[in-house]
Amino acid sequence: MKQMEKIKIFTRSFDLKLYLLSRRLYEDLGVPTVRLTDQSADGYFYTMLKDTDCDIAINIDEDAFLVDPDALFRLVDYVVSNGYANAGCPDGGGFCPRGANPIVTNPFFNIFNLKLIRTKFDRKAIRDFRYADHKDRMIAAYPKERLENKYDFEKTDQEPYYPFFLWLANNFKTLYLPSARHEDGITTILLDPEGKPICLHTWFARFYTTPTWIVKLFDSRKRGMQKLRIDAVIDQAYASRGIERPEFGFGDRLSFLGNKIVRWIIKVPQRVSRWPYKIRKKLQRRAS
Repeated sequence: MKQMEKIKIFTRSFDLKLYLLSRRLYEDLGVPTVRLTDQSADGYFYTMLKDTDCDIAINIDEDAFLVDPDALFRLVDYVVSNGYANAGCPDGGGFCPRGANPIVTNPFFNIFNLKLIRTKFDRKAIRDFRYADHKDRMIAAYPKERLENKYDFEKTDQEPYYPFFLWLANNFKTLYLPSARHEDGITTILLDPEGKPICLHTWFARFYTTPTWIVKLFDSRKRGMQKLRIDAVIDQAYASRGIERPEFGFGDRLSFLGNKIVRWIIKVPQRVSRWPYKIRKKLQRRAS
C-alpha cells in the first residue's frame, strides 16, 4: 500500500468480545488500532478528526469482519489517489438492510481522508447545512448503479450522523461502494470497486449476548438473540483468512462482563438524553 503514512484503524465499540474478534483480523497489518468507547453515534467522527497523528482513518465496526486486507489497502490507495474524502456503503439502495438515504454512507465501514476533510471541516457549517437547498443537485450526481434496492433520498434525520455525512457529500467526493447480501439474509458483504469482498457486516451486534426475552421486550421487530448467526459469520471470516479463531477462558469472560457493565452504566444516561429528540422526531412525522 502506498498510503501508509499516518493511517489508523478506529472502532466504535460496546462489546469487548466482539471487538477482540474483529480486531484479530486486522491487528497484524502494521496499522495502529484505536478502540473508541462511550462515544455518540456522530461524536466519534470528530474524535478521529481531532487526531492530528492520523490523516487516513479506516473506520470499521466491531461487528464487521475483514476478509481481504489487500482489497482494503487497494481501496485506501484509490480513495487518496482520486481525491475522495470518504468511501463507504450507501445507507439505502444497496444491500444494507435499511432503505434510507443513499447519499449517506452507513458507518459500519469507511475510509476517511481526514487530511482532506480538515481543509473545510467546521462543526457550525455541519449544523447549519441545509440539505434541501442542495438535494436536487446531489441526487442528480449520485451514481444510479448503486440504486438496486429500497432507498429514500428524503431521509435527513434517520441517525444522528446524517448531518455530518450530508455535509461531507456536498463538500467533497464520496466513493459509494457496492454490496451484496449474505446467505443468512441479513449480513452485508461489502465489496470494493472491482466487486471483491472487503468485509462482512453482521448488523445487530447489540443483540449478540442479550437474552432473547429481553430483546423481545424492547425490540418491536422481535429479532431475538443474534449470537448463533453472528458466530457463523465470524467463523466464515476466519476460515477465509486461514486464521484460527481465538478461544476465550473464564478470566476473559469475567473481563467481558465487567466491561459490559461499565459500558451500560455510561450508555443508559446517553440514551435517555436523546429521548426528547426522538419524541420530537416522532411527533413531526405524525404531523406530516
